[in-house]
Amino acid sequence: MITVGEAWGATPEIAKKYSNPDGSEFSMVFQFEHIMLDQEEGKEKWDTIPLNLVKLKKCLAKWQNTLYQTGWNSLFMNNHDLPRIVSRWGNDGKYRKESATMLATMLHGMQGTPYIYQGEELGMTNVQFDSIEEYEDIETLNMYKERLEKGYQPEEIMQSIYARSRDNARTPMQWSGDENGGFTTGEPWFAVNPNYTRINAKEALEDENSVFYYYQKLIRLRKENPVFVNGKFELLLPEDERIFAYTRTDEHTKMLVCTNFTDEEVSCPLLDEWKAGEVWIRNYEDDREGNILRPYEAVIIAFTGK
Repeated sequence: MITVGEAWGATPEIAKKYSNPDGSEFSMVFQFEHIMLDQEEGKEKWDTIPLNLVKLKKCLAKWQNTLYQTGWNSLFMNNHDLPRIVSRWGNDGKYRKESATMLATMLHGMQGTPYIYQGEELGMTNVQFDSIEEYEDIETLNMYKERLEKGYQPEEIMQSIYARSRDNARTPMQWSGDENGGFTTGEPWFAVNPNYTRINAKEALEDENSVFYYYQKLIRLRKENPVFVNGKFELLLPEDERIFAYTRTDEHTKMLVCTNFTDEEVSCPLLDEWKAGEVWIRNYEDDREGNILRPYEAVIIAFTGK
């Protein structure tokens, strides 16, 4: 049996007490420190700031290293209360597939249990309804009313809703390009994201290079290679503002997870050092020699038989 506790204010030390394998409290906890990094300090969640990648790397590295062999991490970026991660930290337009798979690679390479929220495996995005009347979330509706009374402009408030509303994660699952996204032949409780005609499960299953099949490859890698379970984590390039890279190492394997968090090509000298390794997965269809990471590119390279 697996037990998970939601712990918004948990530190790694607290999480270690809850998830220590010698204890009996929980298998792991959901912690949200990394999720708060793009919120303006001291303000509400609606007051956003650009993600600081250096802070994200150091935060996740802290959790990886503190819980190593003394606890267990839950690995997640989406849930029913959070905006879609591809819209939040990725690029849900031109590089939707690339950024969705890059974020998945970054997370699934770590130690812990990955959680996939419905639609994440398709690269589902935030929704942008035209009117506040189209939203259902009480928190969103209350915020809109309160900020209007404080003098905010409706357009400004809607931008915050597009970025942060819980309704971003609560639109019906997009099964197909049929009416209501194939979710129901009746009237859904909430409108479907209009992009369901091009982002849906049916389309994903028909595209061998879809986000869905990439998730399958990641999951298969995790099941087949013990280094994902037991390997020790080491953060690389901690001050780099564009590249998130780390290694996982056990007695038989050393693997590199290297990701580009930008929409530009980035030089990564690590790729020169690892060019003799075996590429386990890459989120671009064609391989490329050299040390350049393409926009939102992700790659896992391994040396085995230590």
